[in-house]
Amino acid sequence: MSSLSRELVFLILQFLDEEKFKSTVHKLEQESGFFFNMRYFEELVTNGDWDEVEKYLSGFTKVDDNRYSMKIFFEIRKQKYLEALDKTDRPKAVDILVNDLKVFSAFNEDLFKEITHLLTLENFRQNEQLSKYEDTKSARNIMLAELKKLIEANPLFRDKLTFPNLKNSRLRTLINQSLNWQHQLCKNPKPNPDIKTLFVDHSCGQSQPNGAHAPSPVTHPLMGAVPKAGGFPPLGAHGVSPFQPAPAPMPTSLAGWMANPSPVAHPSASAGPIGFPTPNNAAAILKRPRTPPTAVDYQTADSEHVLKRSRPFGMSDEVNNLPVNILPVGYAAQSHGQSSYSSDDLPKDVLMTLNQSSAVRSMDFHPVQQIILLVGTTAGDINVWDLGSRDKVAFRNFKVWDHGARSMPLQPSLANDYSASINRVIWSPDGTLFGVAYSKQIVHIYSYHGGGDVRNHLEIDAHAGSVNDLAFSYPNKQLSVVTCGEDRLIKVWDAVTGAKQYVFEGHDAPVYSVCPHHKENIQFIFSTAIDGKIKAWLYDNAGSRVDYDAPGHSSTTMSYSADGTRLFSCGTSKEGDSYLVEWNESEGAVKRTYHGLGKRSPGVVHFDTTKNRFLAAGDEFRIKFWDMDNVNLLTAIDAEGGLLASPCIRFNKEGALLAVSTNENGVKILANTDGIRLLRTVESRSFDALRVGPAAVVKAPTVGTIGAVNVPVGSSIVDRTAPIASIVAMNGDRNLADVKPRITDESMDKSRIWKLTEINEPSQCRSLRLPDNMTAMRVSRLIYTNSGFAILALSANSVHKLWKWQRNDRNLTAKATASVAPQLWHPSSGILMTNDISDTNPEDAVPCFALSKNDSYVMSASGGKISLFNMMTFKTMTTFMPPPPAATFLAFHPQDNNIIAIGMEDSTIQIYNVRVDEVKTKLKGHEKRITGLAFSNILNILVSSGADSQLCVWSTDGWEKQTSKYVQIPSGRTPTPLADTRVQFHQDQIHLLTTHETQIAIYEAPKLECVKQWVPREGNGSITHATYSCDSQSIYVSFEDGSVGVLTASTLRLRCRINRSSYLSANPSLRVYPLVVASHPSEPNQFALGLTDGGVCVLEPLEAEGKWGTSPPHENDAGPSTISGAANSDQPQR
Repeated sequence: MSSLSRELVFLILQFLDEEKFKSTVHKLEQESGFFFNMRYFEELVTNGDWDEVEKYLSGFTKVDDNRYSMKIFFEIRKQKYLEALDKTDRPKAVDILVNDLKVFSAFNEDLFKEITHLLTLENFRQNEQLSKYEDTKSARNIMLAELKKLIEANPLFRDKLTFPNLKNSRLRTLINQSLNWQHQLCKNPKPNPDIKTLFVDHSCGQSQPNGAHAPSPVTHPLMGAVPKAGGFPPLGAHGVSPFQPAPAPMPTSLAGWMANPSPVAHPSASAGPIGFPTPNNAAAILKRPRTPPTAVDYQTADSEHVLKRSRPFGMSDEVNNLPVNILPVGYAAQSHGQSSYSSDDLPKDVLMTLNQSSAVRSMDFHPVQQIILLVGTTAGDINVWDLGSRDKVAFRNFKVWDHGARSMPLQPSLANDYSASINRVIWSPDGTLFGVAYSKQIVHIYSYHGGGDVRNHLEIDAHAGSVNDLAFSYPNKQLSVVTCGEDRLIKVWDAVTGAKQYVFEGHDAPVYSVCPHHKENIQFIFSTAIDGKIKAWLYDNAGSRVDYDAPGHSSTTMSYSADGTRLFSCGTSKEGDSYLVEWNESEGAVKRTYHGLGKRSPGVVHFDTTKNRFLAAGDEFRIKFWDMDNVNLLTAIDAEGGLLASPCIRFNKEGALLAVSTNENGVKILANTDGIRLLRTVESRSFDALRVGPAAVVKAPTVGTIGAVNVPVGSSIVDRTAPIASIVAMNGDRNLADVKPRITDESMDKSRIWKLTEINEPSQCRSLRLPDNMTAMRVSRLIYTNSGFAILALSANSVHKLWKWQRNDRNLTAKATASVAPQLWHPSSGILMTNDISDTNPEDAVPCFALSKNDSYVMSASGGKISLFNMMTFKTMTTFMPPPPAATFLAFHPQDNNIIAIGMEDSTIQIYNVRVDEVKTKLKGHEKRITGLAFSNILNILVSSGADSQLCVWSTDGWEKQTSKYVQIPSGRTPTPLADTRVQFHQDQIHLLTTHETQIAIYEAPKLECVKQWVPREGNGSITHATYSCDSQSIYVSFEDGSVGVLTASTLRLRCRINRSSYLSANPSLRVYPLVVASHPSEPNQFALGLTDGGVCVLEPLEAEGKWGTSPPHENDAGPSTISGAANSDQPQR
């Protein structure tokens, strides 16, 4: 509920109290949960009205919310029980014992037994603790004093014990002001208007119900000057509108609609803001999640936790639930209002042209591997391009996978014309899946495993006729696919099983596009139809919440800015007029209309947003750009000509690259400075297999010819044929005339050609030791922030250190790099983030921390209490869970930032709800302390690892243990008694990287089948840590001898060894080595090391190399689940 809606409830409470509606006042207090009337509560307790006492309390808390709430309910029920015993009403006492008090036996069984024993006593005062019990009245007074203390200490009652300081009859005053305003707008205002009703607007016209002549019934007379009409937005614009005109109700805002997911009527209007109508039932307005305005509830609308109250330190994280738009929030100056970007940051330089077999219909960049481009065409072809190598790495054409399972209407359609155009291609938020919507009622979902490894996942017979659009969303914390089609329906499907979850009906024309999104804890979908109607839906099958016209009744697409704070739409009417607008969600209206789109567009104009600052649209054979805060056209380019009249356009996530379709079935790739640098650093990937020396003789196939290797920037794919094209032809007899060949020769002994890359000198890589003027203590934990702008370290002395990179001429992106030194950052207050250590010996402590998804908070422990720190101010927000046992590992739930899995020293795992300060459950299965935790949001499981070398799988639905397995220790190796075992999920959320001091292993969840194992040579010493690169294509492994190994993740083959001499100064007296390794969140070839001497080093390959070594040729393109057994470049397979 919005803050203004909440204030309206207080105004209604004041009005009801003034009108002496006493019972209604208290009912509203209870149902809204906004104000706890202590005076009324005292009255109920004093009178012994126990049923009403608990009923009133239920609006604010429940028995199991926290320890304060439990104590409150226990004291009340105990008093009720004692009074029954005092009256010798034993049947009633037994009833209270069984129905009311038994719930507490689970928490204190001995206490419950003692209470039960009172039944056997002739007088319960014979019990020593109750010997001072006097009469009922005094006992109630004593209990009431205790209850008041408990309520005041309970965080769920904070901000609810004081009624706002309001002037008398405030609601009447506001109504009177509204009537003044309406009267001022009358064409012929009369001196004494006759106000007969509040149900319609006032007018001085004779035929209107609110005429003239009679005195006004409102408390105050019409008075004073009234502001202009535009100065007062209607109350409905803030989420509540009880006084709406009857003919065309003004809708409430998006916030108001989302806070009230009950069925409502949706009156149509020819024009108006994109808002949402108010429910007819006024009580429904009040039935909202009772969350204090100082905190944010991250659950979805259907979550069982939605009515839980927030702690005052509730984290303002998006949560993950996992939004449709995923963009980590950085530090200061990252909001759109303070952006330092200029138009020079726009990608304008044409780098290459990718030729397709037919016209391009849709494109999307991979959300993590931002040089991977997915393209769909009018011929039904799917192409995956690696822009670094300029290769088409995967290709598929339209083909029904299971004819027998398809619907009857589709069968004759396929028989007559076995072809279909693609309407939309899109990646899932994490890039592990992509979806394809076809013009013939089919949706295909593919799984993506890197490179050219694309596999069939789901085939959905989605709609009757064309499937016009699809998108991914996260309702109920489950990844889903949202589709719309020619049959005027919107449907939601489970992305894992393909099961149909929801069907939304209500459009009168084919649905053109869908836009799923979330605001706070509410998930919803916007949909648009070809008749220009816009509707919005909650995941509840209760009908649309809005029915309005897009500007110009146009076929419209809607999109949020990357940070999810600004809503835009772009569309083209049947007459060819195009409209690009921003919506004001707080007022439910068009905020601004952008100028510069041409008239009479031949097709629907496509648009996109980038950097939370710029808009782009393909129009009039050009790409047009706007600053989001300026309605005038910023600039326009023709991309060296050859564009379609209304081309498709798509930015990559960072806005460094822009893809645009051409009139010759091509895609041009435009880049800014960052994009050019990005592509040049990886451009050599296509030629890795040629780096074998002059003795290697490669036999060319008959298809195609070998052209020049050196291709100038900006050349077309047509202008060259790359000698090593990594095309994966997945459809058998497909015509490959437009496909470049892969050079192979089975007779070649490739194992003799390939050589492990050894890096021994500082000149062979880029390394940077981060500046540090603080006390040097070994680095126990290390992580990049999700934005990639900073590195956070936790030292053995419990102090956190934060290094931040600044934007400057040498580092235009402000991202972490080994080329520019960062700043060891402190807030202006100079305070340090230091963990509580209690009486713990720092040498015995097991440090751990976890970072929130928007980099705002870090939760950390070093053997003492767990601390929650604000990353901007370094202030300690709260501490909790004092030892023993101490926390040894922390992990945020991926879809609910208020749920934390806490691994403990005593081998248990506690599932803790930060918001209500409560341990929800305790998991037991390990024998020694917990050393690793990893969630899979696709499988809905938590995997834990312990110092007992055991892996356990837990269901996150009911927290039951599903399976467990011990890590197999290689023969001849003896691990230390408390060897850490770490776990981390692959990007596909199925394969699990397991790190032990003796080995690296890949397991497949949830059954924990060991797919591969890699055991290093003993000369390297034990493994100290390992992690996936951000794209899960590599694994960085650190060793006790100071070296770092780079493994190819899909094969567990060592391809590069970085020796300590390349990044550490030569000092034989110091035994320095990395304890922890962290990978950059968006640069797959950058990682950081936390060292035993307290230092932190960032390493990157040379720009000329672009990556860490090369894989053996026969190991290329192997997915992690395709090869079983163990691969090891140093030892035989095991």
